Amino acid sequence: MVYGALDIGGTKISGALVDAEGRLLARAQRATPARESGDVLMGAVTAVLDDLSQFPAWADLACMGIASAGPVDTTAGTVSPVNIPGWRDYPLVDEVRAHPRMPVGMKPLLVGDAVAMAAAEHWTGAARGVDNALCMVVSTGVGGGLILNGSLHAGISGNAGHIGHISVDLNGPLCPCGARGCVEGFASGTAIAAHALASGWVPPAGQAPTAAAVDVSARGGDERALAAYDRAGQALAAAIAATIALVELDLVVIGGGVSQAGETLFGPLRRRMDEYAVLDFARNVPIVPAGLALDAGLIGAAAAGAAVAGLSRAGGATRVPALRP
Repeated sequence: MVYGALDIGGTKISGALVDAEGRLLARAQRATPARESGDVLMGAVTAVLDDLSQFPAWADLACMGIASAGPVDTTAGTVSPVNIPGWRDYPLVDEVRAHPRMPVGMKPLLVGDAVAMAAAEHWTGAARGVDNALCMVVSTGVGGGLILNGSLHAGISGNAGHIGHISVDLNGPLCPCGARGCVEGFASGTAIAAHALASGWVPPAGQAPTAAAVDVSARGGDERALAAYDRAGQALAAAIAATIALVELDLVVIGGGVSQAGETLFGPLRRRMDEYAVLDFARNVPIVPAGLALDAGLIGAAAAGAAVAGLSRAGGATRVPALRP
């Protein structure tokens, strides 16, 4: 039994074949041509599927899950990622289903990328065995997924937990989504690098101006780099505390490329939580790194696809969380 998975983000498009225990058997990847047309973008997805279909495990494909940057519409099977302007109401599920090597009758399942990450972390990662958790992706964008009462809560359209577009500054910068002061505008990798540059930070020699380069400078004591990560931590803390106040959580898990900065991000985030999580029931909720690092989106897409296909107990994969209808 093999579960297929696609993970589509603003930087890369990844694909994998995953076994019933959540282990990656094969993977493929392309850069996301985020500023190109919808057809060019779909060409990159097709190339990933072409690569995966060459692996012997493809012959045992039982389902296909798609995790995409959002917003998504799981009912219509369409995507409109904020950071991928070439796709607006794009029929991604139908396009993937039409791939010539896709098994006849197989309908891929679409979920938001952060919802997929939550499914993965609850299945085999840092949120395993936890009843109520927020799992976040902090990368090119910022997203989230919720585990409530032991089950993945995707919402009617598949966008529940979309924390990156909670406003944390009423007079903040205009977000590509159309709102002002969104978390993503402060805490994404793009926002961290942009703020550091605007303050006069200069990347280390030979490095591009990315959040990873800002992290290098922050570890070296650069005040402007440290301030950029503190600003990101404050925005994340405000949004996380608000989410805890709404639904009560046992755990917060943070993954994605920016989380690879480790204590450069988690240090100011945890300190800032003391300013925002002030109600008794909201204090001291653990905030931990994702257990599955950068593979969470793929594993979660596979998990969600398997659950909806009725395969959640196949091959012993009893911990795949059930999606609510």
